[in-house]
Amino acid sequence: MSERIDAVVVGAGVVGLACARALARAGHEVIVLERNPAFGTETSARNSEVIHAGIYYPKDSLKARLCVAGRALLYAFCEEYGVAHRRSGKLIVATNAEQDAKLEGIRARAAANGVDNLCVLSAAEARALEPELNCTAALLSPSTGIVDSHGLMLALLGDAERHGAVLALRTPFVAAEVKGGGFELVTGGEAPMQLRTRLLVNSAGLAAVAVARGIAGLGAAHVPDAYLAKGNYYALTGRTPFSRLVYPVPEPGGLGVHLTLDLGGRARFGPDVEWVSEIDYAVDPQRAERFYGAIRSYWPGLPDGALQPAYAGMRPKIAGPGAPEADFVIQGPAGHGVPGLVNLFGIESPGLTSSLAIAEQVVAALGAR
Repeated sequence: MSERIDAVVVGAGVVGLACARALARAGHEVIVLERNPAFGTETSARNSEVIHAGIYYPKDSLKARLCVAGRALLYAFCEEYGVAHRRSGKLIVATNAEQDAKLEGIRARAAANGVDNLCVLSAAEARALEPELNCTAALLSPSTGIVDSHGLMLALLGDAERHGAVLALRTPFVAAEVKGGGFELVTGGEAPMQLRTRLLVNSAGLAAVAVARGIAGLGAAHVPDAYLAKGNYYALTGRTPFSRLVYPVPEPGGLGVHLTLDLGGRARFGPDVEWVSEIDYAVDPQRAERFYGAIRSYWPGLPDGALQPAYAGMRPKIAGPGAPEADFVIQGPAGHGVPGLVNLFGIESPGLTSSLAIAEQVVAALGAR
């Protein structure tokens, strides 16, 4: 016999926990299914922990709108719940005249997205902030910051649980069937369950496409193809001279090798992105060699041998190599025709920054306020 529950969220990453919290605070009985022995151990634990301003994304895209809205919500949440974070600021640096000309385009795109506080700096002004920096001009983004991602997820889970949500670890989603105005759902693990739920949120991240394919009654045309992009990060041995994040002017194919900081002041460089066919978190030390030239374009003082493997993260892509970058997909009943179901596809960067805003969208799509 199936246990009845009002709402099931599949996936206990930062977005899944934010969705569970939002549903619980709206008065719904919620259970969160997580296949791993702890929450937030996949994409949410293997990223740069940057609070993004919302600069680069296409105007009116979900990434642009939810990043800007989510950033404000995230800073407010961190203040209210005591989550460690810092408005570190970020410099986007040009190192030649051609890149100088691109800075105004970046500033204009940011302004179109509602990020209207970027400051144009001369080379001297940028070096006054970061003396070790080499550049010809720069943009300062004061809204960019860093956050303790584990602390954030712990706070989201704690508030969700205070409102009655339950986290079920080591409980993978197996299958679901659209039935009788809801869903019959089966889980695996050491204590398999059969659940009857009215609302189902697929926030499974790397497994979101596989979960959607396991929902009988959801048309296959509504499920995208899945791809994996691996981002490799390298840590700086020794102290960093920088107090802000440093990003080069973007080049075709990505944002380049950028410098991020954690809350302890340790510097990391990445990502070195590669398309892969399976999840693999190993970081090849030899890949760091290609970083040195790129980093020294804006930090000539990078010592030889200073980069060591740090970690790798996987991005749940829904557009493959050579295809235009895909937007977030928040697929609710209006899109697929199944009442009570929301699928979240392609939730990569800026997913952490956008998490609270995504949760609001999910609740609205379900009509569950």
